[in-house]
Amino acid sequence: MCGRFSLTSPLATIAAEFGLASAPAFEPHYNIAPTQPVAVVRARPGGERELTHLRWGLVPAGADPNQVGARLINARSESVMTRPAFRAAFRARRCLMPADGFYEWRRELGRGEPFYVRRIDRRPFAFAALWERSGRPGARAVESCTLLTTEPNAKLRLIHDRMPVVLDRQAYAAWLDPASDPRLLASLLVPYADDVLEVFAVSGLVNDPRNDDRRCIEPVPFTPRLL
Repeated sequence: MCGRFSLTSPLATIAAEFGLASAPAFEPHYNIAPTQPVAVVRARPGGERELTHLRWGLVPAGADPNQVGARLINARSESVMTRPAFRAAFRARRCLMPADGFYEWRRELGRGEPFYVRRIDRRPFAFAALWERSGRPGARAVESCTLLTTEPNAKLRLIHDRMPVVLDRQAYAAWLDPASDPRLLASLLVPYADDVLEVFAVSGLVNDPRNDDRRCIEPVPFTPRLL
């Protein structure tokens, strides 16, 4: 499960990474949490990409956002094509969720120790994600999203039994194309290469979403890198 991540890269870097002609300004965040607005990149009719903000925690069509809450922040890639909450979005409403790092917790002796994961070159990347538009009669429509998870790579396996699906830049176009073959899409839902990632312990500040500054991603003093 992925329940926290960061997006602190400059807007120009995000625009270049995701092929955006323009993008709304946004503040850097070091501790993004469920139910908060998150940046996503999706394709408009005609193929042009847009960056917008959606609620993190997918609300299926027709569901009450207040009842669903933060339960659907992740979707297991192994069942995303068949699970009723996600299958329609997988077919028609795929998006990219930009990030430059994410957190996972290692459970040991009843406590969770947070670790931060990012690319060694500090480049932003994209989680494979889905979005949905839902609304009940007489209520305002809610646009929401979820990110896909898969088995961990060799580095993350030491911490957690799942990791987000991180897509290579070359896969962005296929993921956003509504006409992509489902078999091609399924081939993208694999663990990310571990030789481009670094993993290190961080402080428990990240446990509280009110803490949203650079301290969240700083290595814990005197704690060596995990890998």
